[in-house]
Amino acid sequence: MPPTHAHFNGSVNLADTESVMREIAARIPSGLRRVPDGETGDRCNWIFFQMQKFLQSPSLVPARPLEVVAGDYEQVPQLRLADGVDPAEMKWPDLGYADAYLESYATFAGLRDTGVVPAGVRFQVQYPTPLASIGAYIVPEQQQALLGSYEQAMFADLDRLLAAIPHEDVAVQWDVAVEFGVLEEAFAPGGAQAFDAIVAGLARAVDQVPADVPVGLHLCYGDYGHQHFKQPESLALQVRVLNAVTATAKRTVSFVSFTVPQDQREESYFAPLTGLTANPDTEINFALVPYHPADQAPGTTSEQVRLIDGALAASPAGGRAWGICTECGMGRAGREEIPGLLDLHREIIAAG
Repeated sequence: MPPTHAHFNGSVNLADTESVMREIAARIPSGLRRVPDGETGDRCNWIFFQMQKFLQSPSLVPARPLEVVAGDYEQVPQLRLADGVDPAEMKWPDLGYADAYLESYATFAGLRDTGVVPAGVRFQVQYPTPLASIGAYIVPEQQQALLGSYEQAMFADLDRLLAAIPHEDVAVQWDVAVEFGVLEEAFAPGGAQAFDAIVAGLARAVDQVPADVPVGLHLCYGDYGHQHFKQPESLALQVRVLNAVTATAKRTVSFVSFTVPQDQREESYFAPLTGLTANPDTEINFALVPYHPADQAPGTTSEQVRLIDGALAASPAGGRAWGICTECGMGRAGREEIPGLLDLHREIIAAG
């Protein structure tokens, strides 16, 4: 079964929300289920948006002098509680997502009402998991003390957003990247002993989204310079995480995107899909849209399609429809590359 639709993981390096939505709708006229706002402006470098918010809190101070350089993941600044601040009394500043998405939703609604965005397409919002910003920006010895209150602040931001948008218009995606860095021990010691805590946190995030709003997971291995923090050896860990979250959450995971390295065409990489036990109603998407298609060996995408179909057919749920995406968002692609990347989504779907 060839791919039937396109999924977008969030960021798109264009000037503004309207440009993002117009370009996506124009270049992918069929197979479009959700459209993001592109995470433009202050949100263009993912969780650096949250560092800006953290620095507004008098309760958090730099752990060491370090210049904050937007987009530089190699010199991540870290904060600690100011002297005398009780972590149990931590008051987080406005995290900023609800305000940004409410502004983007107004643009989405206007474009949909004038027919630019097709009827039935949902407005997709993206949140980093609470662990992402805490794990990146808070000193290790204080992360657990602050994770719970930050999670509640993020959930409150999401609640405020969903109270203001018709549920039939919106979908929510949680960006799951830092978790894989922990599980793969790419950032810090974690590995297998962290698995249960990570699954529990992801299940809480999934369950925070009302049952009448689709919720998805972007399973990500990073995109700093279009490089992963670790090259995944197979889909085994991603499938295991999805299966565990599906079994733990009280509601269905509506959609998921799997990381597939650009030139990966080994049967062993896709073989773990035979153990996929996620709900048959969960929409699945694979990163078959390469950032640099000229560097990809001829026939790679068609071979990947064949391997995915074969593995899914052998899974407990049997074969199912699936979609395509890039490995991460398109926020770090060159602006001049975006039209071609969007066209490539359409071309892969059309090729069947």
